[in-house]
Amino acid sequence: MKLHILSCAEQEFAEAVDYYNGQCPGLGFEFAAEVRRSLERIRRHPEAWPVFSACSRRCLTDRFPYGLLYRVQGDCIVVGAIMHLRRHPKRWQERL
Repeated sequence: MKLHILSCAEQEFAEAVDYYNGQCPGLGFEFAAEVRRSLERIRRHPEAWPVFSACSRRCLTDRFPYGLLYRVQGDCIVVGAIMHLRRHPKRWQERL
């Protein structure tokens, strides 16, 4: 399946990488690798994660407190958010 990451999710991702690199050099790159692994798991098994809202699912990262919010649309997976788990989830619902 193809992956399409919305620009707002790409921005969240870049901000998180910058934040983690600011906390500890290289930590942001470890976060980026974790997100890429999660995206690959989603691509291989898009229906494996629980339904988060009416039309979206959420895959949690293993090491960092983040979830990837996505929907399957035909042969494409649309990632609408790379969200920190302590933020209010309704913020991302209108994206998907």
